[in-house]
Amino acid sequence: MTVHLEAADGVGVIRLDRPPMNALDVATQDQLHQAATEAARRDDIRAVVVRGSEKVFAAGADIKEMRVMGYEDMARRAGALQDAFSAVAAIPKPVVAAVTGYALGGGCELALCADVRFAAEGAKLGQPEILLGLIPGAGGTQRLARLVGPAKAKDLIFTGRMVTAEEALAIGLVDRVVPADRVFAEAHEWAAKLAKGPALALRAAKEAVDGGLETDLTTGLTIERGLFAGLFATEDARGGMRSFAEEGPGKAKFA
Repeated sequence: MTVHLEAADGVGVIRLDRPPMNALDVATQDQLHQAATEAARRDDIRAVVVRGSEKVFAAGADIKEMRVMGYEDMARRAGALQDAFSAVAAIPKPVVAAVTGYALGGGCELALCADVRFAAEGAKLGQPEILLGLIPGAGGTQRLARLVGPAKAKDLIFTGRMVTAEEALAIGLVDRVVPADRVFAEAHEWAAKLAKGPALALRAAKEAVDGGLETDLTTGLTIERGLFAGLFATEDARGGMRSFAEEGPGKAKFA
């Protein structure tokens, strides 16, 4: 196995484990899909951390495997490749990527699938596919542009250059830069805090934001309205409002 899913105290950890660089070969892509699907399904997992090793998050696709593939091969494989990454993005729970070392190509695209990204101080991110005569194929042209804007995305994709964690933070590619020896702990702390929150409201919030970004404002507001009203049927909302009225803000406990 090159992808492991471990769970404790409401937090699921999807860990890449294909030394030395966590290259994302076909088998790893398929295992990633399976891990994401399981994390989405399991009730004991309420928030997710995606991580690599201490030295590398993921250095991209397995070029040795990919270089022998022709058009027909990739035409058959490209859908499964995108589906594996989309399964991570579709986990209906808060997801944080803990980025260490290199997150390049598919590694960067995997980080883009998370809701937030914590990067180690020495991390480097990029989409270097253009240097191979290719473009990103696991969502990079789409998710990166939506995250940092089309001009910055084109700069990274056109040049294939790597950015430091500090530049990534400045352009909005990552959300927090922390010492390398703290990145896993802080990512886990973020997930653990949200794992104690109202699961249905967090799911609805993610669905509203992600769904709204794919449509116009009026339709987005309709999505929000339906999800907002629906939460009034949940015990979390009833208990949360009751706690606020009786005990003050921030003291509600959610099952």
